[in-house]
Amino acid sequence: MITINEKRVLDRINALGKVGIDAEGRRIRLAADDGDKAGRDLVAGWMKDAGLRVVVDYIGNIFGIWETAENKKEQPVMVGSHIDTVINAGQFDGCYGVLTGLEVIQSLKEAGCKTTRPLVVGAFTNEEGVRYSPDMMGSLVYAGGLSAEKALAIVGVDGTVLGEELKRIGYAGTVEPGFIKPCAFIELHIEQGPILEAEGYQIGAVENLQGISWQQITIEGEQNHAGTTPISYRIDAGLAAAKVITFMRDRCLKSNGKTLSTTGCIEFKPNAINVIPSKAVFTVDVRNPNEEALQAEEKALAEYLKELEKTDKVKITTKRLSRFKPVLFDEGIVKLVEKYAAKNHLSCRRITSGAGQDAQNLALMCPTAMIFIPSINGISHNPKEFCKDTDMLAGAKVFMEAVSELAEVK
Repeated sequence: MITINEKRVLDRINALGKVGIDAEGRRIRLAADDGDKAGRDLVAGWMKDAGLRVVVDYIGNIFGIWETAENKKEQPVMVGSHIDTVINAGQFDGCYGVLTGLEVIQSLKEAGCKTTRPLVVGAFTNEEGVRYSPDMMGSLVYAGGLSAEKALAIVGVDGTVLGEELKRIGYAGTVEPGFIKPCAFIELHIEQGPILEAEGYQIGAVENLQGISWQQITIEGEQNHAGTTPISYRIDAGLAAAKVITFMRDRCLKSNGKTLSTTGCIEFKPNAINVIPSKAVFTVDVRNPNEEALQAEEKALAEYLKELEKTDKVKITTKRLSRFKPVLFDEGIVKLVEKYAAKNHLSCRRITSGAGQDAQNLALMCPTAMIFIPSINGISHNPKEFCKDTDMLAGAKVFMEAVSELAEVK
């Protein structure tokens, strides 16, 4: 069996990890910003160096394509992930999948292998959704879940327009998203959670992905003096927000670990230490791997907000930010991952992806699955994010063999 160039893939992961470091030492490559451009230029350059045909679509997704005269009429096998980051990020999330995907293709190509199907590696735009919402945007547009026209018109948190920024950095693209219809898609990724390491597994065969519901909630109360207004006279938007957060925490505790709820953004107005907040604006991120259960959590939250308006005399409005149903990955590809983990004597367990991933959108187009490797201490979206070289190379080996079978390497 052909093996990858281990040093090259690890060197590339480390090299890309040095791109987008700001003056404070934070790794920041938000969609279509200058750091993202530098990362894109580096990865696209590596694709060209590998002899791949590089194509960028209208939403800025980058594809490195390896096809021959003999196989170009066949549906390709696609791999990939993303290279954009959160603010103050680690260096493995997304990048591991893109660069290992590139390495798999390059190693097969350099070894003189022939494949029945073309191979394509993709780097999808705005997976993280930090600058522009929704997240997983590039793959969502690619799979037909959002029009490119609407996506390109989205205004970011900094007031910029995505389409204008893609033009500015040179990645506006020349083809319609979805121009390649893959026969299968596999995404190699770090777990971003503690399960594999804690339980001693080297490989995660990802069989499904949690449903995700994002809302922004605005609570309006009455601004007043913190020292002169008795508790019983207050209409406190901040207190009402805290009640919502704790209500959802209680729902999580009663779900036997199935439901997750997070408030990651919150803002009070006027945001003064001695003033009762007149307004609270915050987000609620709710996740569950079962669609009926996720709907039940959304309904419970909506009913609680109505009750809270009455009990706390506040006004509450909500805005849907993003909504993805749970995804069941292709059983055949999941079994393929298990097959090659066993062949290479690597411990493997089935697992759920707790994070949203580009694979969930590609699953709308073709049979799809994911491979996880352990994240040390379960840390991700953090500069302390870390994966061992041995784990990355073990995942790459399983990935290489699964991709080779799907592409029918000769």
